[in-house]
Amino acid sequence: MENQKKNILILTADAGFGHRSAAIALKSAFEELNPDLFSISLINPLDNKKTPNFLTESQSEYDKWVRNVPELYKFGYELSDASIPVTILETILVVSLFEVFHEIIEEYNPDIVINTYPLYQAPFVAVRSLQKKNIPMVTIVTDLATVHQIWFNEKVDWLIVPTEIVRDDAIETGVDPEKISVIGIPVNPMIFLIQETKHELRKTLGWDENLTCILAVGSKRIEHFKENLTILDHSGFSFQLIIVTGKDKNLFDELNTLEWHHKVFLYEFVDKMPEFMKASDLLIAKAGGLIVTEALASGLPIILIDVIPGQETGNAQYVLDGNAGFWVKNSLEFIENFGDLMVDGNKNLIVTQDNAKKIGKPSSATQIARFVNDKLESNESSPPPKVEFIQKIENLLYENRILEKFKEN
Repeated sequence: MENQKKNILILTADAGFGHRSAAIALKSAFEELNPDLFSISLINPLDNKKTPNFLTESQSEYDKWVRNVPELYKFGYELSDASIPVTILETILVVSLFEVFHEIIEEYNPDIVINTYPLYQAPFVAVRSLQKKNIPMVTIVTDLATVHQIWFNEKVDWLIVPTEIVRDDAIETGVDPEKISVIGIPVNPMIFLIQETKHELRKTLGWDENLTCILAVGSKRIEHFKENLTILDHSGFSFQLIIVTGKDKNLFDELNTLEWHHKVFLYEFVDKMPEFMKASDLLIAKAGGLIVTEALASGLPIILIDVIPGQETGNAQYVLDGNAGFWVKNSLEFIENFGDLMVDGNKNLIVTQDNAKKIGKPSSATQIARFVNDKLESNESSPPPKVEFIQKIENLLYENRILEKFKEN
């Protein structure tokens, strides 16, 4: 009799690009590993019609808060990054998302859940416990160093972290060290699988095969993006500039009207970012966890021109500590650091590329897929929750008139 496929449910969100990109990378890794073994579903629970508006809208409001009141955002991030505020937040999430996760589990009947967004853990654990379902959850942390405590739910079965720094933070918060694996943030498996040289990739992409490639990825949400590109174009160094505006059509149209002094290839959106990164010599971008991880996995050093206070600060510091790039605060620092990389036949650029390779983890998605497959094959089960925990969840849901309808059915 033919073995039945294992149902893998991957949870993501659209607050920024990193969570969905990580989820897509994992889906690709499972398909590369063995498409006949798994049935993979990728969903965003915040898109469910029963999700409260304040949670659904939090995805689109995220950038507005960060850009318009960055110091207030930083204050709120740091204030909530403590045990009591996290407990309050988890309580709100359980009440708000219980019905959503009840529906999700019933519809997808997963053998295992892979989570790339920190707000889903508490409601999933609550539903799993009350329904007495033995469905394990693996949470993938998608920031490199500065990680909010909401990621560290001790009742999740396994926690996959990108660095020892995050592992230590998780243990300090109370996560069992046996549950934690240091693997990395999942990046597109193509980064690991691409065998072509830079020259071969550039030829395929239609770029100059022999000219240094500067890849700039951003949008109008990234401060000083256009300004720094303009300064770069007026520098006397020899290079070609590859610009991707991340579906920002207004910026794309604006940049398309400029008279460039260097050879420029302008894209509104690409679905070949692994090839773009492997073909390039230097990246200019913001300090998002996913793009930083993909760049390092590609051996691509980074000039970080925008860093969101809070979680992205750690990403930037990780790049600095590895001597794999620079964090610049203004245009003067930007052109100074760029110039340092480009002098003496790009000598410093080559050194920085080597440093990026040393701390990059190109096979992370594949390793995570194998990790999950091993857990599925070994049939490791979650320990049953304590009676006090179940009672606590039941009381909470009764108080908010949520559990009544499930008891009636």
